[in-house]
Order: sequence, then C-alpha cells, then structure tokens
Amino acid sequence: MKLDQLINSVQVVSVIGAPEFMEVNNITNNSAEVNDKSIFVAIKGFKTDGRKFIPDAISKGAKAIVMEDDNETPDALFLQNNVVKIVVNNSRRAFAELSCNLYGNPSRELKLIGITGSNGKTTTAFYIKKILETAGYKTGLLGTISNYIGSSTIESTLTTPESNKINQYMREMVDANYTHCVMEVSSHSLALDRVYGLDFDFAVFTNITSDHLDFHPDFDHYLEAKKILFDSMKPSGRIIFNKDDEHWQQLLKENQSELFSYGTVDDAMFLISNVQFDLNGTSFDLSYLQNSYKVSTKLIGKFNSYNATAAAAVGLLEGVMPEKVLEGIETTPQVPGRFEVVSKGSKKVIVDYSHTADSLQKALESVHHIVKGERPIYTVFGCGGDRDKFKRPIMGTIASELSDKVYVTSDNPRSEDPLKIIEDIMEGIGDSGVVVNPDREEAIKNAICDSEENAVILIAGKGHEDYQIINGVKSHFSDKETAIKYLEEC
Repeated sequence: MKLDQLINSVQVVSVIGAPEFMEVNNITNNSAEVNDKSIFVAIKGFKTDGRKFIPDAISKGAKAIVMEDDNETPDALFLQNNVVKIVVNNSRRAFAELSCNLYGNPSRELKLIGITGSNGKTTTAFYIKKILETAGYKTGLLGTISNYIGSSTIESTLTTPESNKINQYMREMVDANYTHCVMEVSSHSLALDRVYGLDFDFAVFTNITSDHLDFHPDFDHYLEAKKILFDSMKPSGRIIFNKDDEHWQQLLKENQSELFSYGTVDDAMFLISNVQFDLNGTSFDLSYLQNSYKVSTKLIGKFNSYNATAAAAVGLLEGVMPEKVLEGIETTPQVPGRFEVVSKGSKKVIVDYSHTADSLQKALESVHHIVKGERPIYTVFGCGGDRDKFKRPIMGTIASELSDKVYVTSDNPRSEDPLKIIEDIMEGIGDSGVVVNPDREEAIKNAICDSEENAVILIAGKGHEDYQIINGVKSHFSDKETAIKYLEEC
C-alpha cells in the first residue's frame, strides 16, 4: 500500500518527506520487527520510550516513523535517510488507526464479539467460540491463553494483542473465510487505544471488581476504562451485560446500543435459576422470551452459569438455534487452568486462575459448596509482583477464612522481592493455620503430600500459565504439571 493512501484517513500534525513514493506492508511499535517496508510507531511507554529506538528503526530500513514530539528528533535525520516523518497528536491512537487501514479494516468484514470484565472473559470466549462453531460458523479467538485461527495456535503475551497484531490476525481470519471473531478486551487495551477503530457487533460485560490498581489510579478510572468499549459501540451493536453486577448502570449510562441483560435478578432478560454443580460439572435453568432451557456444562461452579449464559445470549441473538447453543455449551472443553480438577483416588487438586480477591473468594466458595463440610480444604496461593498491592492482604484474609490451611507462596514475583509480597499478604492473615514457603513447587508438594487422603487442594493464581518470572528471569513452571507430579509421588 502507498504510504500517502494509508495516512489519508488519519489526522496528522505534519508530514516531512514524500509519502506518495513509499510502499509499505508492515506496521509495528517494536524496532526488532522493522523491515524495509515498515512503518515504525514510536510510543512513549511506561517503562521505555519508543523514540529512543527511532535510529534503530531507520537503520533497519523503515520507510516512515510516526511520533508525537516534532522537536524530539531533527528533520535532517529523516531527510538524509529518505524516511518519512509523520507527527501526530496521539501515537497510540494513530497506531490503531493505521493498523486498521493497512490491513483493510478486517473487523468490518467479521462479526466481532468483545468481552470485558474482571473475571470470566476467557471462559465466556471459549463458550462463544464453541457455540458458533457448533452452528457451523468459522470462528477465531483472541485472548489470554492463546490466539486461535483455525488449527493454528499463536502464543499470547497479552490478554488483548497490540493493534497491529489484532488487525493482522483478523485479516488472516477474513482471508480464510472466517465469519466471526471472539476477543477478550482488557482494561489496559481500552485505556491504551489498542482496540480503537474496531467495529464491534457485540460487547459482553461479565463483572467488575477491584483489580489492576497498579495501572489505573483508582477503581473509578478502572471502571471508566471498561466503559470505553460500550461507549464505542455503534447504535446497531448489541450489548450483553450482567445485571447482577451493581456497576452496569454506570457502564451503560446513556448508551444508544441495544441492551440485553442476564443474571439471577427477576427482570433479567436471560434469567439464570436453579444452579447446581459438583466436581463433574454444572447445570442450571435458563429462561428467555418465555422459553426455558436446561443447560449443562462440564465446567464447574456457579460463576460458569453466568459465563455460559452470556455466551448463550450471543448465540441466540446471532440466530443460532437453541439446540445448537445448548450443544455448544455442553461440549465446551475444560478451559485450561479455570477450575481445572486433577486427582488421584479421593484427593482432588483444583488449578484455578483466581488472582483477584473476588475470583479467589468465588473459587473457594465453590469448593465449599462441593465438599459440604465433609472434606478439608487447603489453599496454595501468592500474588504477582509489580502488580496491584492493595489486593494482597484482602486475598490473605479470604484464603484464611475459607480454608482449613493456607500455604502462602510466590506467584510471579517479577522484579519484586518474593518475601515482601508474602509480607503484604500476611497482613490479612495472621499466623494461625498458615505455612509460608516462597518456593512454589515446595509449597504445592507440601500441600499435596501432607494433606489427608480426602483433601481438596486449591492452587490459585497462575491457572494456565506455564512459566514463573523471578528477578526478571522467566522459567518453565506449571501448577497443573506440578500437581500431577506430586499426586503420583506422594
């Protein structure tokens, strides 16, 4: 594509050079990905400034540089290297707009379904994908665990990819005759304009609880970030929201799109009732438009009745026949690391991604519902480093109040001192019934090997993740693999 055509629809402050002579086929904010037909977008991040990498991008043959500060890098550097300098007011937004345009706005050719909320995004996305595939639609998925395009699985490093990757993946979907794309939409991606300019047909709100307060100044800012998705919806777009969550009115205030509620409150359009679950799965009744359906799923917990209902709402509103919706929910496989049960004999280990106070509480309440006071409950958990510190003592309190014994350990300490993170957690616990061991493998081993034969052990926090980051070093580590190992050995 000619550079001048690409930038026509983007608001620019100034252009230095001759874009009409430049052919481009790649856009990136990572200088390591630059080739001789690239646009490099210099974004000032939180840990590093993209403008520092402009000389590197130029040396690798970039055709154009997009940046905010006109005075940061002299025009002469661009002119002598025959590189176009494009100055914009907002480099993040320009990155999103240019990415959409370069890949031909693929979101307009797909039915795009965005899911946001503190918890439940991944499972809801898996349900929706399975429902649509059961109905015969070719459906891709962009999310926390991986990005799925047909038989291809692309490693995910962000819940929501950067703008260029989103549009690249969706273009691949369109070219492969996909009709739908399901996307987890994080508050970070909304605040940082990663999904700016995308054409969403559905937006799903799962719930919101205090989270990511290392990034957002406070809960109100976190809520406002989530609201961006719903405010961006076109009037013909459909919003499916959890009416049991008290914040829905703030999120959807003055919204002009079509609104569809779900939950257990009597006036929910998609009404959940009679939820039953055990270690084999979950069942519930779903009522919509005077029709009632018996829903069953292999996934465990009351929270999965909400996730499944949100997905059912998307399917039914998209015109999928009810029997296909129910089949899709019933055949959705176990989502990795989402209340995933591994066992030996009567001893059960549950691996779960619960890394917020609310999700940890819901996971432990589900365990209590299942064991009905007849089995001891052990919890192994830690909190991530370089992340929200406010939730640490709260999670400590929840774990101690809802467990017979707690093993406090490391999650992903990242650059923080693991013992300092544990100290923060312990502020909410006290010393009774608590074992502290920063070595996560040892903590899991001790919980499994030292517990009764009928114990239920919740390993919370990392879920599907198969790595651990300690002092900036990333090493292989899987809670599930570790649990299986010690269930066999002990």
